Amino acid sequence: VQLQASGGGLVQAGGSLRLSCAASGRTFSNYSMGWFRQAPGKEREFVGYISWIAGNTYYADSVKGRFTISRDNAKNTVYLQMNSLKPEDTAVYYCATYSGRRSLRFVDGYDYWGQGTQVTVSS
Repeated sequence: VQLQASGGGLVQAGGSLRLSCAASGRTFSNYSMGWFRQAPGKEREFVGYISWIAGNTYYADSVKGRFTISRDNAKNTVYLQMNSLKPEDTAVYYCATYSGRRSLRFVDGYDYWGQGTQVTVSS
């Protein structure tokens, strides 16, 4: 599976962005997907997850109520809608396919990764 993340950019605090992650190579609809982010000098952290069957979603506490994950299997794309952005949301955002080898909140529970897209939130 190849993943291409896009939609990042510079936004003021309180603003919104929608990230996209386009997949190719295998049957996208069979994969549960996750979003992670990594700020400079910090470890990559879990943002959210969407299951492949029912579209169930789970979020990190830090983004719950502000971020929403959705997917369009017909377009092989998963989205991350980010509202009420804060400066602490500044990071490179990555999408990944969930392998099931570990809890969905851990980096090594995912196998295929996109290249990342930069999100910068100014105060």
